[in-house]
Amino acid sequence: MQIPFVDLKIQYSSIKEEIDSAIESVINNTAFIGGKYVKQFEIDFSRFIGIKHCISCGNGTDALQITLKAMNIGSGDEVILPANSFIATSEAVTAAGAKVVFCDVDDQTNNLDVRLLDSLITPKTKAIIAVHLYGNPADMDTILQIARKHHIKVIEDAAQAHGAKYKNKMVGTLGDAACFSFYPGKNLGAYGDAGAMVTNDDELAKKMRMWANHGRVEKYNHEFEGYNSRLDGLQAAILSAKLPFLNKWIEKRRAVADQYTHALQELTDLVLPKEFEDYYSVYHLYVIKTKYRDKLQAFLKEKGISTGVHYPIGLPFLKAYVYLNHSIDDFPVTAKNQKLLLSLPIFPEITEEQILYVTENIKLFFHSIK
Repeated sequence: MQIPFVDLKIQYSSIKEEIDSAIESVINNTAFIGGKYVKQFEIDFSRFIGIKHCISCGNGTDALQITLKAMNIGSGDEVILPANSFIATSEAVTAAGAKVVFCDVDDQTNNLDVRLLDSLITPKTKAIIAVHLYGNPADMDTILQIARKHHIKVIEDAAQAHGAKYKNKMVGTLGDAACFSFYPGKNLGAYGDAGAMVTNDDELAKKMRMWANHGRVEKYNHEFEGYNSRLDGLQAAILSAKLPFLNKWIEKRRAVADQYTHALQELTDLVLPKEFEDYYSVYHLYVIKTKYRDKLQAFLKEKGISTGVHYPIGLPFLKAYVYLNHSIDDFPVTAKNQKLLLSLPIFPEITEEQILYVTENIKLFFHSIK
């Protein structure tokens, strides 16, 4: 049996009529840049999140960089973010002109270890980026409390967390602003690059829109040099067509996660994802930990099961950040976990038979090494 890590083709097949109709409509109206489909998606997504403003842009990385620029964060400023994330989170900070300050992660959640935050804040700290990694919300109450005490901004990196909730509040509505990616493999994915920023702050929303559109509100009236970061009409229409299905897809992902957890919970050499009370994860990824990670991954590959590693190198240990002179001792949890993490196949259309095949082969592997 061959099991992909994610299957975007089968998802398209399940909503083919809606997607084809959306694409045809955009082409018939030649609404390729801006226009009603982009506006409609911004309205649709802001309603889904429950927030005042949604400003679409080219991708999730742009969303982070534009948000930082709109907050006037740049040269001489510092931004704190978790040591375990995709490089988009940190490179956006550098691209905005600010300095990256890495914080180790909590061993149970893989999110920012809030116990370390106070020790990292300096007079130069202007923001904390809270990454809701794997679709599991960060500890927003503590992050917000610390941020307010020090009068610094909180940006939610919700690139993997569309529809996740923290204490019954939608992720994206908790900080000063939030950034989303709609990369094709996300829980809500376009058929190319796409992103968005959301906020309840009117002035910030205006600045975000200007930064994403050459520093202007009106055509040719440029108040400053911005960026060219736009969501195109085709992607907007596709996302609007997909959005009504998102809650159903999230429920299926959560059910798959429950099945994995139930089937694998007796394996002592395996640490499974833990969902805490008041946290509603959308399981963009289902990530296990084991000291046998590489051998298990190779074994599953032989069985036709695709897996992933998110992420094999902690951000502070990348060549890109060698100039910060960090060692593994500075981020012990990130250093340890980068050797343990393994992401199992998870997508709404995965079948009971496929789930059983994955779990039975994981059990077979661990029984074989005893």
